[in-house]
Amino acid sequence: MRKTKAKKRPLLPDPKFNDQLVTRFVNNLMFDGKKSIAFKIFYDAMDIVEAKKGENEKDSLEIWKDALTNVMPHVEVRSRRIGGANFQIPMPIRADRKISMAMKWLIKYSTARNDKSMAMKLASEVIAAAKEEGAAYKKKTDTHRMAEANKAFSHFKF
Repeated sequence: MRKTKAKKRPLLPDPKFNDQLVTRFVNNLMFDGKKSIAFKIFYDAMDIVEAKKGENEKDSLEIWKDALTNVMPHVEVRSRRIGGANFQIPMPIRADRKISMAMKWLIKYSTARNDKSMAMKLASEVIAAAKEEGAAYKKKTDTHRMAEANKAFSHFKF
């Protein structure tokens, strides 16, 4: 690369949970620069998760973190052209990319759900992902299955 690599900017922790990961999630959730609305959606979703959980379960932030961990992929397939044919080569994923993919999948599949508000949709997807079910978790398993199916081409590393 010709240009210098962009520096990672430090994120400020969110006001309620004092967690940088929450801020990163809200930044992905944000639409048209409406950060306060994105924070409201996230906090409302966490309140819904808190209301739906059982008595001896963890708090809503821990459930959300479990959901994020369950949705995180460990390998992905990347296309590589070798000798006139395109091969899907399984590659391990960097830690920060794992997190961002998990966040984007949670948001994408929450949006696709059929509930009244975005907070309800997000809460439902978080609860489902924490229980290792739901569309975002299915996306992770499909990604892993694709990598497993193409394991024969793993010697064509980049």
